Amino acid sequence: MTNYADTIKDFVENHATSLTFAFAAGAGLLAFRRWMAGGVCRSKVRLDGKTVLITGANTGIGKETALDMAQRGARVILACRDMTRARIAADEIRQKSGNGNVVVKKLDLASLQSVRDLAKDVQENEERLDILINNAGIMRCPKWKTKDGFEMQFGVNHLGHFLLTNCLLDLLKKSSPSRIVIVSSLAHEKGHIDFDDINLDENYKPEISYNQSKLANVLFCRELATRLQDTGVTVYSLHPGVIRTELGRYFFPTLALWKRILLIPFVMFIKSPWEGAQTTIYCAVEESLANNSGLYYSDCAPKTPAPQALDDVAAKKLWDVSASMVGLA
Repeated sequence: MTNYADTIKDFVENHATSLTFAFAAGAGLLAFRRWMAGGVCRSKVRLDGKTVLITGANTGIGKETALDMAQRGARVILACRDMTRARIAADEIRQKSGNGNVVVKKLDLASLQSVRDLAKDVQENEERLDILINNAGIMRCPKWKTKDGFEMQFGVNHLGHFLLTNCLLDLLKKSSPSRIVIVSSLAHEKGHIDFDDINLDENYKPEISYNQSKLANVLFCRELATRLQDTGVTVYSLHPGVIRTELGRYFFPTLALWKRILLIPFVMFIKSPWEGAQTTIYCAVEESLANNSGLYYSDCAPKTPAPQALDDVAAKKLWDVSASMVGLA
């Protein structure tokens, strides 16, 4: 036993610098991982008797958000394109939450008719809508078109949600106080709304399109909040963080092999879907936000968005252009 202790002592003394470095590096990595995890919603508020609709809730942060809402007692509507996966997700949420009031409805945000059909279904069959969470999205896909001929990322990430939200405003007002939560991204900081070529027909690049659509989310939130003053409906946009989800399924394969290899170790440091859902949940339920509207959040705290996201003239113009594109009066 003495020899064993002496051996350990000698090893520590002979490798003190290396061990100190290893310990410091490990502590640094743990601290970095914790920082990357971001904030956590601490609210314990219940949602019994309330209805929540979440787009794209069959996977990723949408699914985690739906589970949280169900655990709080809400009636949760999963509005999804893939009904098979949505039904599987709904079953898992019912089992984990113990809440059987989780339903699935069809929504394809790349089809304005599908958006109108869902809105009509909700208006006719739901007595109330307390929280609308515009979560679904597509990221850096090839140059695709929606069924209505719009550029896919702008069409799904912005126009589909723009129409859905407007179609459900009367029910949200009727259910007030109610909330609209719009999932945007830090990518909005590099965004620019090309009003002369909104569908990027002349110069399509996946990252430019994605950045434009995420900026549109923040501008939509800002203008919508202005229009909903004194209605009891409040609006929030947010950056959920860098998350391990399916959102990057079109982006990751386009990278060179060496870049993909270099990114593999980084995956362990980015947010899990549960961590990524926290700011969405915060904006949906945090009691202290009840009198706030039109702001942008990240890591469960208000943040100042990019200067172009504070442009009220651009926000108004985007609203008018969007309304024209989707056929709103």
